[in-house]
Amino acid sequence: MFKDLMGKDITPIKNKKLFLFDMDGTMYLGDNLFEGVSELLQNIENKGGRYVFITNNASKSVPDYVAKLHRLGLTKVTEEQFFTSAQAMLMLLKEKHANDLIYLQGTKSLVTEYKASGLNITTEYTDKAGAIVVAFDTELTGEKMYNTSKMLTLHDLPYYATNPDWVCPVEFGYIPDCGSMCQGYERATGKKPMFIGKPQPTMIFEVMKKFGAKPEETVVIGDRCYTDIASGNNAGVDTLCVLSGEVTLEEVNNAQGVEKPTFLLNHVKEI
Repeated sequence: MFKDLMGKDITPIKNKKLFLFDMDGTMYLGDNLFEGVSELLQNIENKGGRYVFITNNASKSVPDYVAKLHRLGLTKVTEEQFFTSAQAMLMLLKEKHANDLIYLQGTKSLVTEYKASGLNITTEYTDKAGAIVVAFDTELTGEKMYNTSKMLTLHDLPYYATNPDWVCPVEFGYIPDCGSMCQGYERATGKKPMFIGKPQPTMIFEVMKKFGAKPEETVVIGDRCYTDIASGNNAGVDTLCVLSGEVTLEEVNNAQGVEKPTFLLNHVKEI
């Protein structure tokens, strides 16, 4: 019997058929792929399982994520193996704002992806918009902050954000993520967004439906209790927290409710 850091038997993980991995802090930091990741993914395939990356990081399009993982040595990864908060947001916008002009604060990669999908997108201040969207933006500038603050202050519009993460793990520590950016806008404008990504279970439900997986066959693996673990628990599937990214052992031990993981390991290589 192999026990996790909470003293629980973790061997039931061997019977899972669908592994849903967070990326930043779980599979890599910046451009550094964690030890054991390549072997783990190959082992999942060898046992007839599937793996999909579900990330709240909307700074890259799916093709850009595929290209990054290929650069890191995971050359078998395809676009079919991704579902991001940007894609979950895209589904919502097509459902509710397909005919609206949408103001979007995001990276060039995200703007290009949304325009290519057929949405009517602007990145400039306008009084003709029907919705405001803020994404994790690694290309954030003072001009973008000015335009977004002006949009929020002068217009009472549906306001969405891709994800509530406070920070994004990088090689040297952390950088502010979408949740922190939105808190800054809230301080400046008084407006709060509707967050679309994890901890909402949308991405998990969509991937399970796509691959015909049952909840008992699925596990979510990530490094944040308030997003990754909460999303899996909200979807009714097992969750595995790793200590290689944002969360600390103390935070996991103190976690309650939907933020408490089913299993706890130091690193994905232990799987």
